[in-house]
Amino acid sequence: MRTLLGLAALLLANTAPAAEPAFTPLFNGKNFDGWQCFSREAKDAPTKLVEPGGTWSIEADGVLKCTGKPTGFLITKAEHADYTLQLQWRYPKDLKAGNGGVLVHCQKGNVVWPVCLEAQLRSGRAGDIWLQTAADVKLTVPAARRDADDKTMRHIWRDPRDGEIEKPFGEWNDLEVKCTGGTIAIRVNGRLVNEGTDGNLKSGRIALQSEGVEMHFRNIRIAK
Repeated sequence: MRTLLGLAALLLANTAPAAEPAFTPLFNGKNFDGWQCFSREAKDAPTKLVEPGGTWSIEADGVLKCTGKPTGFLITKAEHADYTLQLQWRYPKDLKAGNGGVLVHCQKGNVVWPVCLEAQLRSGRAGDIWLQTAADVKLTVPAARRDADDKTMRHIWRDPRDGEIEKPFGEWNDLEVKCTGGTIAIRVNGRLVNEGTDGNLKSGRIALQSEGVEMHFRNIRIAK
């Protein structure tokens, strides 16, 4: 009887659904502890460490607001590997076009732009991947998703390329970036839209871009 009970318990344990990962805030919604801000005043100007207040601000409800100017990024001080990153983003309702992104596995110094993988959040292109830069970053993806018009081979289309994936301006979108070893998988509003394998970048810092237009972030969290 004990043997049968033990076998039943083992079978139940093996068939039980996997536990959901435990997420913790990556941005606390109150201050910039654990983050640094870098920007450049002009295209050919050097990238400098600056106080975030000129570009980034925190609303009373914990929303992180980016003016988009000057060009730069808000980046974690700590490096991360093998994680799932989740956040929400939106562009103001009155904008006609939006541009921004999330950088993962940031390497080799604080310059615009660091060596990394970019999860694109440009309006109409959220979920595309950019290799920053192709000379330093390797990722295996289906040939059909390589941008044939991009001679640098840095741009990887999402799938579906022109599907209606994002929500209207003014509404919150969900982004999930899962990094495991050299693999990356990107979900936009719950839909798997891009992935790659055999990447040479497997760890690094995480950054949010400031790239010319206002955008907002909230509920930035990570699970390992």
